[in-house]
Amino acid sequence: MTIIKGATVVDGTGAPGRVADVRLADGRIAEIGARPTGGGRTIDAAGLVLAPGFIDMHAHSDLAVLTDPDHLAKVSQGVTLEVLGQDGLSYAPADDTTLAQIRRTIAGWNGDPDGFDWSWRGVGEYLDRLDEGIAVNACYLVPQGAVRMLAMGWDDRAPTPAELDRQRELVADGMREGAVGMSSGLTYTPGMYADGNELAELLRVVASLGGFYAPHHRSYGAGALEAYAEMVELSRRTGCALHLAHATMNFGVNKGRAPELLALLDAAVADGCDISLDTYPYLPGSTTLAALLPSWASEGGPDALRARLADTGERARIRHTMEVEGSDGCHGVPSEWDTIEISGSPNAQVIGRTIADLAAESGRDAFDVYCERLIADDLATTILQHVGHEENVRAIMRHPAHTGGSDGLLAAAKPHPRAWGTFPRYLGHYVRELGVLSLEECVAHLTGRAARRLRLAERGLVRPGYHADLVLFDPETVRDAATFDEPRRQADGVPYVFVGGTAVIDGGSRTGALPGRSLRRAPDGSTR
Repeated sequence: MTIIKGATVVDGTGAPGRVADVRLADGRIAEIGARPTGGGRTIDAAGLVLAPGFIDMHAHSDLAVLTDPDHLAKVSQGVTLEVLGQDGLSYAPADDTTLAQIRRTIAGWNGDPDGFDWSWRGVGEYLDRLDEGIAVNACYLVPQGAVRMLAMGWDDRAPTPAELDRQRELVADGMREGAVGMSSGLTYTPGMYADGNELAELLRVVASLGGFYAPHHRSYGAGALEAYAEMVELSRRTGCALHLAHATMNFGVNKGRAPELLALLDAAVADGCDISLDTYPYLPGSTTLAALLPSWASEGGPDALRARLADTGERARIRHTMEVEGSDGCHGVPSEWDTIEISGSPNAQVIGRTIADLAAESGRDAFDVYCERLIADDLATTILQHVGHEENVRAIMRHPAHTGGSDGLLAAAKPHPRAWGTFPRYLGHYVRELGVLSLEECVAHLTGRAARRLRLAERGLVRPGYHADLVLFDPETVRDAATFDEPRRQADGVPYVFVGGTAVIDGGSRTGALPGRSLRRAPDGSTR
């Protein structure tokens, strides 16, 4: 048993905080507000806020939770649940061939560790692996790109009836094995080859099984509003709940246009659509260098792409698409080489440098530097992309459907600091320093509202009987210590984090406990 004395309880509903004692027993919140007595540990929490553990609605920790189960990057922020399987690309479902392709395709996101045991193939088997011991809880989305790869490879065409049936079957299997919904990466191949009709067929399956759709849609740049509108229309057509991943409006064409996005969403919600979204509280994005290529260049898979990069004629065609037309992989915006900073590469000399910098230093053409970096790193180069706008970030995080998602890539040599700092940055920078949100409202965004989207059973709020997934933080000192120069610095002001009543952060340090597990969609549509 643990007694937390004198904390200000901010319960995740948005209600005002109140000072209370809280007793934890048998992995649950046993009592609030009385003066608990009995054995066990007592923590003097005067001056600290006790809140539900934060829910990372967009995480790329699919391997990190297994290769580094202590998972300091996330638990040190107060995260007690992550949603994996994002952007249409993850490691289940798969077969031997597609797993090898997926590992190579997203090595820039997650790494590809030597000697790792890749013995799972199905969604349920992956979730079983998580249950062997992780620091945080995890939910999983069926990745639509991986599903399409299994059913029909890397072809840029419509599926045959048999291939579409196979995709439906794979999505249904993943949902029945515990996934909470489906993700897409519609600027990533091969998932982006699917048109709206193909996606609608899969979403009807997701909706019938009580899940939601989390798309990285077709553009966050040129045509961004049209891309959002396509996702909203899919939700209308299929009745599938919609959760917009890392919802933002980026690149110069979208400066100041967040109110247009929010008006689109509000109108859809007023019409009965079930819509939520997540964001990270930073301006730059992060992805792989290869993701910026036009989709046709990747048709056929990684080996076919390398062959095109080595072919003079194909390379010239790629150049024209990227520098003149605007690649669909780069959101329809012509390449701005000075915004693309390398954050992960085997060549330490290029990390922290933009493509434009490297080109100027060597006296070479930026596009050639770009292609040669891809080839040298076997397509696994990771980047930061400096294309965001502060006014858009603030406007979107105020929306009542907003939740928090780090979108953190953990494997790069110099990762985006959002991987270590997202949730304390909300509380320190945007609540305490700027007043964009009140403390209670921000906590509700990061906990209770996310739990509602996930249909979590007895999680996401500080209530008697709920699972004791909790964070204690100091509202006066909590902050993101991670920076772009030092992105792996642990956050300040988060001394205690509990998962299922077990401390995973105690006195600001990891305990080594691994009480987390997979939370799976149940037959009634709830997540347990």
